[in-house]
Amino acid sequence: MASRDSNVTSLLDEAPAFTRQRGGGTFIVIKGPDRGEQIALRETAVTFGSSPSCSLVLTDKTVSRQHLEAKREGEAVVLRDLGSTNGTFVQGARFKELTIGYGGEFKLGRTVVKYLPDEEVVEPEESELEAFGSLIGRDIKMRRLFKLLEDVSATDATILIEGETGSGKELIAEEIHNHSPRKGGPFVVFDCGAVPRELIESALFGHMKGSFTGAHTDRKGAFAEANGGTIFLDEIGELALDLQPSLLRVLDKRAVRRVGSNTYDKVDVRVVAATNRDLRSEVQKKQFREDLYYRLAVIRVTLPALRERGGDIPLLVDHFMRLFSGGKQRLQMSPEDMQRLVRHSFPGNVRELRNIIERACVLSKGDFLNLDDALPADAAPALGIRTDLPFKEAKGQLVELFEREYIVDLMRRHKMNLSAAAREAQIDRKHLRELIRKYGLDARGGGGLGDDEA
Repeated sequence: MASRDSNVTSLLDEAPAFTRQRGGGTFIVIKGPDRGEQIALRETAVTFGSSPSCSLVLTDKTVSRQHLEAKREGEAVVLRDLGSTNGTFVQGARFKELTIGYGGEFKLGRTVVKYLPDEEVVEPEESELEAFGSLIGRDIKMRRLFKLLEDVSATDATILIEGETGSGKELIAEEIHNHSPRKGGPFVVFDCGAVPRELIESALFGHMKGSFTGAHTDRKGAFAEANGGTIFLDEIGELALDLQPSLLRVLDKRAVRRVGSNTYDKVDVRVVAATNRDLRSEVQKKQFREDLYYRLAVIRVTLPALRERGGDIPLLVDHFMRLFSGGKQRLQMSPEDMQRLVRHSFPGNVRELRNIIERACVLSKGDFLNLDDALPADAAPALGIRTDLPFKEAKGQLVELFEREYIVDLMRRHKMNLSAAAREAQIDRKHLRELIRKYGLDARGGGGLGDDEA
């Protein structure tokens, strides 16, 4: 798994498809005369103060010469005040020693410092396979995802999966579990948007008998049920802001406290979370805790929407036809119907395609799939225009649809001959090659570009 060391120490404006956090992090001055100054924390302790001997020298006259030390101790980062005159504060409270997490801020003198992870962009190679467990795809985006999943599944790293509804986030979480050393343990799904707000702490962490009205017996929560395995926190972006600190404590302590209990119970779980929201944007809007985001996004993957990998539609259609044809002889789909599916915008993504093919298989009486009755009456127009999206995003999707269909037909007619196709299209060979790779047309095995065509 290749990576590009970008030493990112703040939220990226445009999130790449895959990122991961490296060990340690970076302290950044966000307020005070030295704003913008920063120091990386690795294995060696760093010091803050006005003395030239400090790791981060501050010109703030209210900062002591040797003011503060930060040191990694296992997975924790510990701050120790070195006997400063004016003290060190977190949220207005003075401290001598304190453990800090990513996103945490502290104040020394008139200077405010923030601790952020070093986040690097991961650029996986393309897997040779067109599947990862029950996940299917030959698009470059999917084959890169498969390669990344092969690598991270063997670890215990917390993973955040972002993607639209119906794109397969739960399936990814399940395959991560199935390919991990924890595959013999439980896989527990908890939908953060489906549980009433007043019951969510009990459902997640458990409760003691009599702790609230209706608590007639002790109950284990989802974390305890997942002990030894994996817990999948679906729709994590729906978790109320005031409930997020409780989840953060569990992730930090690896222990849960049942509602009504005064003690913590250790849990051994791997956490995978998913959301259809842009959590970075939610953090910036103060709708999601920054420290919780960083705790979840140790590895962050973005699952592409089906419209972004339209070349996978025939592959998925064939898979679903085999799955749902039942005892019938093998059904077929006309080329015209396949093009209708390719042009469809699929706001419901792979789940929508699966439902369409399942309905079509049930309704079909002859040798061909009955797509007319299976497609929703309000299916998107032929061009696939999404009027439910902002203009710029809808336009971008339409341009991508045009590019894909143009390049697919162009290369098919020229039997994947790059030179001949570039001449007819009157575009640069290098640009055409980039488009070919973008839409997964550098077919493996037969049909690929030969050396004389490259």
